[in-house]
Amino acid sequence: MDTRTTETVVECTRASDEGRASFPEVVAKLMAAGVEGYHADLRRAETTYYLPDGESAAVPGAPLAAMPARDFSPHGIVGALRAIQAGRFSYRDFCERIAAAGCVGYIVSLAGRRAVYFGRTGETYVEMFPPAT
Repeated sequence: MDTRTTETVVECTRASDEGRASFPEVVAKLMAAGVEGYHADLRRAETTYYLPDGESAAVPGAPLAAMPARDFSPHGIVGALRAIQAGRFSYRDFCERIAAAGCVGYIVSLAGRRAVYFGRTGETYVEMFPPAT
């Protein structure tokens, strides 16, 4: 991954963690940098970004206050999604809430315009999102 793309993914991770960028802003920056998707691992506090040619970069993020819950709650995931979409809390709060709902990580496909949230035993919730503007 070239230096410019690496700098973009690091900045997107930090801006999200620090509440300086919204999800649509991050998606737009990542797409402009050529990123096709990413995997956020809540247990490791790490996000791995992927390019179409197979290159990737893992970026450390802010750790959660507590490990994700054992039981997966799609309703808890949806509640957290609707609240952050409405601007009621930050990305860090969002991560804490989805972890409390049993989410251990999620995969975002920028090309597929979807995020797949998953629990410890493979349960999933898929959220479609509109294209970046």
